[in-house]
Amino acid sequence: MRRRAVLGFALSGLLPAWVAAQTLPVMNVSTLVGDDPAATISELVLREAYRRIGRTLVVHQLPGERSLVYANEGKMDGELYRKLGLDRDYPNLVIVPVPLLTFELVIFSRGTSFIVNGWESLRPYTLGFVRGNKIAQENTKGMKVEQVPTMHQAFEKLVMGRTDLVLGHRASGMAVVRSQKLEGVTVLEPPLSSFPVYHYLNKKHAAIVPELTRVLKQMQADRTIERIQKSIPGN
Repeated sequence: MRRRAVLGFALSGLLPAWVAAQTLPVMNVSTLVGDDPAATISELVLREAYRRIGRTLVVHQLPGERSLVYANEGKMDGELYRKLGLDRDYPNLVIVPVPLLTFELVIFSRGTSFIVNGWESLRPYTLGFVRGNKIAQENTKGMKVEQVPTMHQAFEKLVMGRTDLVLGHRASGMAVVRSQKLEGVTVLEPPLSSFPVYHYLNKKHAAIVPELTRVLKQMQADRTIERIQKSIPGN
């Protein structure tokens, strides 16, 4: 509910022609389930980008791997945001090569303290993260992991002592900490990884990638993307 309120507030300034936009061709894109500030930023940026090319965006939250699978199979028109190189594993996806935001993957702890020295330093601990988090999946193979559908569930397991640490996007995790009023949760530094994320389209829409790229670069230049990022708490 809170994410919808934030979206509505931000869109009131960016999309004055919202009602008219309902008649535009619709792009259905998928993303992971959860109240995620990174997803909110990406959705706002792409809503405006699609509006500028005469389309409207509808975002569907799907659990775990299903979000990527549906986008790759063409059941969805694309994936809201993911890391660079996703098309190697999902060959039907085409990247729109303008970053939407920088994703900072960090460690959340509730009483566990150690020197963070890369992924190997996590091996002694039980790790919780959202199923579909490719960076976490790829770098924790052979470690003790608890994959869950949402960040809220990851923190619930942390509080219950089922996991020692939670891995996730800094802003997304802090949003859960604030909403659940969790005490004693800290972020261990430095981040495990920091990287830009991009919008992907199913290859059936490859023809609009150049136009969407041009518009997103325009939005970088006119600072629309920066204003959207600053409008979301925690960014």
